[in-house]
Amino acid sequence: MKRHSKHRSRPKPPTAKVATYTIDDTTHEGNGVARQDGKVIFVSGAIKGEEVEAKIIKTGRQFDQAEPVRWQVESPHRVTPPCEYFERCGGCQLQHMNIAEQRQVKTHWLANQFRKLALPESLSTLFGEPFGYRRRARLSVFAKGGKVDIGFRAKASNSIVDIAQCPVLAPPLQVAYEGLRERIKATAIAGKIGHLELLQDGKGVSVVIRLTRDVGAQESAELEQWAHQTGVSLYWQAADQERLSEDAIRSYQIDEMKVNFHAQDFIQVNDEINQAMVHQAMDWLALNQNDVVLDLFCGAGNFSLPLARRASKVIAVEALESMVAMGRNNAAQAKLDNLEFIAADLTQAPPNALKKAKVNKVLLDPPRAGAYECLPTLVKLKPTQILYVSCNASTLARDAEYLLAHGYRVSKVCIMDMFPQTSHVETMMLLQN
Repeated sequence: MKRHSKHRSRPKPPTAKVATYTIDDTTHEGNGVARQDGKVIFVSGAIKGEEVEAKIIKTGRQFDQAEPVRWQVESPHRVTPPCEYFERCGGCQLQHMNIAEQRQVKTHWLANQFRKLALPESLSTLFGEPFGYRRRARLSVFAKGGKVDIGFRAKASNSIVDIAQCPVLAPPLQVAYEGLRERIKATAIAGKIGHLELLQDGKGVSVVIRLTRDVGAQESAELEQWAHQTGVSLYWQAADQERLSEDAIRSYQIDEMKVNFHAQDFIQVNDEINQAMVHQAMDWLALNQNDVVLDLFCGAGNFSLPLARRASKVIAVEALESMVAMGRNNAAQAKLDNLEFIAADLTQAPPNALKKAKVNKVLLDPPRAGAYECLPTLVKLKPTQILYVSCNASTLARDAEYLLAHGYRVSKVCIMDMFPQTSHVETMMLLQN
């Protein structure tokens, strides 16, 4: 009887196929699109117009994925990424293109997402600084075997890329992060931290340290001293604490008014684009003292306060009670008695206040899931204008199709580059009845 050796060598996997591809297009995620033998090949990091030798690393029925081996023809839009971590870090996807090409790629992608809509001939744009724009960031901390990694998630991985600097961070955050990182790495407290939240606002820089285990006063003393010396507001969030206390109040200016918000509540990450976005929204809606405006997904009043300065009445609706309370305080602080904040689940039947208000204009800024559930309510209110601010083009396209089917038309579209160097893009769309 023939015995099979358990040490028998296994057959070697086939060598990855290397071929030359002409890149016909670039995805909004920064990958090249090639076609060969009737099949689409996505080539990592390639740009439209390039010729690339690449090897297939994953095959599928509809498309293959390939990694570049050598560039035969490079795009004139290719640049050396200014961040040394770009190849590994999952935070940015487009640093290998100059900013003009990044915006062209995003514009082309958005036009394709909206191909079923009757768009105006030209799309307007809101662009700002390509680096140093991010006023908020969340970084993970991982400590094991005496090694501490602090940074963002790696591309297509849960591992942490240990970073010393990040060029998209606002300069004050970068300075604070460098000092904070140095001290965390030098102490034993790193093993008790899950992540860090950095924030810059009108009060300066703040840091939330999210703990996985409790720390004592002696363990936290060095970080407390650093925060005191540098003027950083330091907040500790215990492992069993869902949210910081309501004392963690921050603020920023919009339309010459102060917006107070909780340190862990949502605000727009790019202050420069946020200011321009709010100004443009007011301009597009052309508000006057006869207008009654509905502001949906209003938060603490980023749009609501400027709307109320121009309209007869504004009804602002938000699901989170805590943000509604903050919004009411912001309205009182700005002496806007024509601004009413309501807490309501926008996926459910509308509150009676909306039915009676005779709303004629609407602004909505929903999360990525869009606003589909509340569109039947909007249609019943029959506003003459609906201004939709979106962070997800696919859900905006879906929602716009619904509104077009109910008598609206798209009159204006603006591409807002809220997150340069990344694949993310925001859109403002005005629909009129």
